Amino acid sequence: MLTMSDINCIKKLRNEKGLSISEIERTMKINWRTAKKYADEDQLPQERECKKTEMMYEEKWGEIVSDWLFEDSKLKKKSRRTKKQISFWQLKNV
Repeated sequence: MLTMSDINCIKKLRNEKGLSISEIERTMKINWRTAKKYADEDQLPQERECKKTEMMYEEKWGEIVSDWLFEDSKLKKKSRRTKKQISFWQLKNV
């Protein structure tokens, strides 16, 4: 399966640059049928959104923890929060 950037590239080559399907096939190194499918398709495939139904997301803590983990990913490994530091009591105080 192609990524969204590949699909957009195929559409751009077909619509804006006016390349044929065979030329798109050669430049992107994909099957002719795949190039035709995405070049002549009117709609873009939509990305699926998966709804998180775990306890933390039902309680609205999931977003807070996700933000903390994102912030910690920028820190040195020794400076990141551990499981004990992201505890129920820390979440209760928020």
